[in-house]
Amino acid sequence: RVEYRPPDPAANPYLCYSALLMAGLDGVLNKIDPGEPMDKNLYELPPEELARVPKVPGSLAEALDALEADHDFLLKGDVFTKDFLAMWIEHKRREQDAIRLRPHPYEFFLYYDC
Repeated sequence: RVEYRPPDPAANPYLCYSALLMAGLDGVLNKIDPGEPMDKNLYELPPEELARVPKVPGSLAEALDALEADHDFLLKGDVFTKDFLAMWIEHKRREQDAIRLRPHPYEFFLYYDC
């Protein structure tokens, strides 16, 4: 059984779906165990059990750190290049800093002001 949750609708679909496909292929080729399914309400778990639930990055900064630490699977088959990934990470960090360093109205201007 596979669960698919669509990524951010503002994401570049070509890059996003290519990365998702490469991650899936990496899991299959390397026989990565996805773990047992979690059919519990996470909001109702006791703290001890919740602490054992694997977490995904909670912010863009954490996601970029994770991508920097583990991206070799994206390089297979020349789907992505090291130069492209380095440029993408740098671009996204600059984008994040522009928001992080300014008050909310600037964030609104960047993403919602047509």
